[in-house]
Amino acid sequence: MYQALYRKWRPRTFDDVVGQAHITETLKRQVAAGRLSHAYLFTGTRGTGKTTCAKILARAVNCEHPVDGNPCNQCPSCLGIESGAILDVLELDAASNNGVDQVRALRDEAVYTPAAVRRRVYIVDEVHMLSTAAFNALLKILEEPPEHLMFILATTELHKVPATIKSRCQQFSFKRILPGDIAARLAYVARQEGIELRGDAAELLARLADGGLRDALSLLDQCAGPDRPIGVQEVLDSLGLAGNLETARLMEQIAAGDTAAALETLSRLYGAGKDVGSLLGELSALARDLLVRKTAPQGGAALLTGGYDENTMRRLSNQLQPARLVQMLGLLQRTAAELARSGSRRTDTELCLIRLCDPALDESTAALNARLSRVEELLAGGIPAACPVPERPLTRTAPAARQAQAAPEPASVRLRAEDRPPWEDETRPPLPQEPGARPAPAEEAGEASPGGVPAGGSQSPPAAAPASGAGPDLWPGLVTAVRRRFPSVYPFLSNPSSVEGRLEGSMLTLWVRDEFTKSMVGAPHILEELGRLASAQTGRDVRCVAKVGAAPPAQGIPAGDTAPAGHDNLDDLLALGRQFDNIIIQE
Repeated sequence: MYQALYRKWRPRTFDDVVGQAHITETLKRQVAAGRLSHAYLFTGTRGTGKTTCAKILARAVNCEHPVDGNPCNQCPSCLGIESGAILDVLELDAASNNGVDQVRALRDEAVYTPAAVRRRVYIVDEVHMLSTAAFNALLKILEEPPEHLMFILATTELHKVPATIKSRCQQFSFKRILPGDIAARLAYVARQEGIELRGDAAELLARLADGGLRDALSLLDQCAGPDRPIGVQEVLDSLGLAGNLETARLMEQIAAGDTAAALETLSRLYGAGKDVGSLLGELSALARDLLVRKTAPQGGAALLTGGYDENTMRRLSNQLQPARLVQMLGLLQRTAAELARSGSRRTDTELCLIRLCDPALDESTAALNARLSRVEELLAGGIPAACPVPERPLTRTAPAARQAQAAPEPASVRLRAEDRPPWEDETRPPLPQEPGARPAPAEEAGEASPGGVPAGGSQSPPAAAPASGAGPDLWPGLVTAVRRRFPSVYPFLSNPSSVEGRLEGSMLTLWVRDEFTKSMVGAPHILEELGRLASAQTGRDVRCVAKVGAAPPAQGIPAGDTAPAGHDNLDDLLALGRQFDNIIIQE
């Protein structure tokens, strides 16, 4: 009768256990010195050797001729325990024997001395499945055990074991086995079994096992066939996986937002017999590796699962930002978890791909955060936050000359007379620079006009009014631009109640709330960077300083007034508005 590989190649000595040297060496020393505990608690994920080490320890403590702490596996005690003929060593499954009555029967039986060996050993697997009453019944005998009794408890969920049980046991934590160790063990087993296993296929099986050697041996058993070598493609076909190339291609289509290509790839893989759950798992693993690579580029190399070349990882990393990867990973994980209850696995997978390609269709908070992060990245990358006003004379071409110079408008964009703005009406009052314009009250009195032209003097281009504030566009753009470079001070700069940026001429002043805020945002390198960005935005040399206090009223707008100085009536204010409208039309 054929025996599964993971059963046939179960280690028989501590030296055969792979990847758990920190535990096996300690147990060997205890057995050799005779300093054994009455209770052990083995914890760790599945397939890492907990039950195997428990069986080896049970034989070692009863072996008649131990070898450096290992059982000889030749004496009657070792052979009897291994075959199950000696009933003094008993293995129990707590998942099916979790009642208080079974534990009470075990407790009553444990007080009797063993019949064939020195120690009576109880191996309780999945001990976290015991009920509360069963734990209480086990607690008494763990607290005061007979000299001939030993308990070895094993569990994959340590948090479910009561603290009163853990405190009475020596606890050993089994770690996940490294992929390199698993691949080496698979190659050894394959040689012994006469299976032609290629190196890249062994590495792929080791990654798929996720740290469990038993899972790796089961996968090798599944892929092994009569008289055929096992390569990567054979592993992918046997396990229904898409493969790294197909997964990377699908991820590129998602990053590019090509929904049609992504659905076509899914349809092709689905028709080839690939499991959609495995496909989502492969996409999740790739998205996880990309996220680790983006967030921990230096120390995260050891955390990657591997399997993708450097060029592919670099290309995908350049296309996807961390916020986008977080959104993708969350959506993939949710969809994969819900497939077990899905009525149509393919439809749910297609819906997942559509949302991955177009984040606007994903209504989750992570998707919204990904879209906002993209906007912030574009703003920080150089999108202008403010448009400069042209500094040239505000002249208005005569209607006849303007009509002669202007190119004929297409009929599709020509406005009807009733649709034209009011400033295009020729009956409107002339602008201040036009002939026939009504002089301002200051000019009539012989004083300088608001534009700086003396009364009775010739008209000259008005000087550009000094900027009285950073404005609603310039300051947010500066704050966004320095967010990635100075993340620690960004919360202060983006809070209007803490910092207010005011641009006056060539001086950008940061009015801060208190001295602490000034110490945070007033560092020389921060002020220098803000000044440089403001210079690039305004086109002139700007210097930045930080001051404590409230920002004074903007220049040219006295406190309490609602109109600019020099314009005392509504007509002058309307004329100024038409002046700016004329600039926009001419531009």
